[in-house]
Order: sequence, then C-alpha cells, then structure tokens
Amino acid sequence: MHTEQLTLRTADGECPAYVMSPEGRGRWPAIIFYGDAGGIRPAMLEMAGGLADAGYVVLLPDLFYRFGSYGPLVPREVFAGDVGAILGPLMATTGVDKASADTDAFLAYLSTRDDILSIKTGAIGFCMGGGFAIGSAATHSERFAAVASFHGGNLATDAPTSPHRLVPGLAAQVYIASADNDETYPPAMAARLEDSLEKAGVQYRAEVYHDALHGWMVPDFPTYDLTAAERGWQAALALFERTLRD
Repeated sequence: MHTEQLTLRTADGECPAYVMSPEGRGRWPAIIFYGDAGGIRPAMLEMAGGLADAGYVVLLPDLFYRFGSYGPLVPREVFAGDVGAILGPLMATTGVDKASADTDAFLAYLSTRDDILSIKTGAIGFCMGGGFAIGSAATHSERFAAVASFHGGNLATDAPTSPHRLVPGLAAQVYIASADNDETYPPAMAARLEDSLEKAGVQYRAEVYHDALHGWMVPDFPTYDLTAAERGWQAALALFERTLRD
C-alpha cells in the first residue's frame, strides 16, 4: 500500500488529507472515507488502508480542519471523560451540509489522478461520517455509485440538514448497517430513513447487527467487535465490487 499526505483547498480553508492506494501501477476505483467524531488517528488510517489493500484509491480527509490542530484523540480516554466537552467543539465545526460542500474539493482532487478507474466513486462513513457519506453522495449524484454507512447516527432527524431529507438526490446503491442497541439511531429513526429511501426509489439494503454496539467497526473503540466488523467489511467490499468495477 502507498500512502500520501496532502492538503486540499476547500471553500472554507485548507483540509489535510491522506490518500492510500494499492502498490504498483494500475487504475483503481476511488472511495472517499468519512471518518467518525474521533478525527484522524491511527485507527482511521488502518481502516482506510484496509480498503486500499483491497484494491481501491482511498481519500481520507480531516473533516475537522476548520477547528485547527487537535489530538490525536484516543476513544477509550474520550469516553472515560466528558465526551461532549471533548468532541463537541470539534463536531460543531462540521456537519452534513459542510461535508457535502467539502466533497466538491475531494472529487476535484480525485479527478486529477491518473490512477482512478472511472468517475464512479464510492463513499463510506462511520458514526458521524455515515450521515456525511449519504449527504455527500446525494448532493453529488453524478459521481457516486455506492454508499456504505456503518453505525451512522442522526440519519433521520427534524434538522434541516438531516441526511434523510437528501435521499431523493441519491443515484448510488446504499448499504446501511446499524446496531440493535444504538441511541443515536433508534428503530423509529431507522424506519424514517428507510421510508425516505423507499419513497425515493433508492436501491438499498439495511441490516441490523444484533448484539453489536455503536462503533463496533472501529478497532480503537471500546465497543469494537471483531466478528461483526469482519461481517461489515465483507458487506462493504461486496457493494463496492459490484458497483465500482464494471
């Protein structure tokens, strides 16, 4: 795997990012990785690198670039303290609308690379990033062919920027993976999102991971579940293989 560090110019400033790509010469599908509220740290790099090893060019932007320098954060320490006080200021600098706007710059960068297979792009998001992935794909429907959201929170709320309000713009196939005991995505919210997807005619699959907890995919979370995470990666890779390589 090859790793690059770069800075992308967005409408709001300079966004640090990593790009992971397979070794050797070739052309591969691109995936934008929307991380969780813990920000850029070794676990995010590890996860993005796993996708690169599977044969994808993966762009991992720092969604908290508007905040300035921070961390790296250690989730076990964060969750043992005042989570709101630690993560709240960071999360206040971004959102579904801002991440969607930033995606203009992310896609523009990917278009400059000569190792990208086609304009068909994938999006994957975790926790906070799940909604960002859905919103970004919905507002750039001409570019995204697949979206995977894992333990995404607040996907269908009364907020004007709620991801479920944007799903009529989706042209991508969507995979929604949720935990059966997640206060950030309760059953009523799941039903609301799925109703929106149904009405919009979006091709999607929603799965509940029983006995999993919010954050089960992320290896440095206290709720990490290796068996459930392996199942999740298999589902994501199957989606991307099906939609991005033909």
